[in-house]
Amino acid sequence: MREKNVPKLSQKAYESFTHHLLGKALRAGQFISQRELVSLTGLPLGAIRELVPRLEAEGLIKTIPQRGMTIAEVDSKLVKDAFEFRLFLEIQAVKYFTKHVSDDLVEKLLTETKDIIAQCEIENNSKVKNSSIIFHAQTVDWNLHEQIIKTLNNKIIIDTYRVNSIKIRLIKLEQTSLTEANVISTMNEHLDIINAIQLRDPAAAERAMVKHIENARFRALNN
Repeated sequence: MREKNVPKLSQKAYESFTHHLLGKALRAGQFISQRELVSLTGLPLGAIRELVPRLEAEGLIKTIPQRGMTIAEVDSKLVKDAFEFRLFLEIQAVKYFTKHVSDDLVEKLLTETKDIIAQCEIENNSKVKNSSIIFHAQTVDWNLHEQIIKTLNNKIIIDTYRVNSIKIRLIKLEQTSLTEANVISTMNEHLDIINAIQLRDPAAAERAMVKHIENARFRALNN
């Protein structure tokens, strides 16, 4: 018998899958079966079966007939495609954001970024060793980009960006997460973006965003 409320359970399964993926319980390139996903997520097999086509369509897994699935591999092609898409989308998004974002939200983003930089400076070193600061900086990093995309108020773009963001974060887990060596420079790049937004200068915001994303892509390709 088909499980009741499978669509809702399938969404829970999706959220659980991405949570475990980004939490490193699942690894890029790992082989996994549907039964193992049942055990991992605690959700019924019907929900997992509903989940698999979505994950495959989004490029997060690849199915192997009669065997199971593998988690997406982090290779140079994934890095190139994910960052190319991100650059294409965020260039337009940041220009729109610069023109339409509220002063209050800009101030909030500016304060969060300056607070991170101030905490880093307290470390009095070019490398920040406090893991809680790095974790918080990573959250601030993701939040800025998500806010910029959400301002477009376009569900198709937001959903597509979300999937690409999962791939970017998967890449980051393998290669380019914020570290003690790059957290300060990354936050300063954010500061450049937000300062341009505060000045309502779309061209400057675009230049700062391109620099920021290109630097992240460079780290991904060279780590």
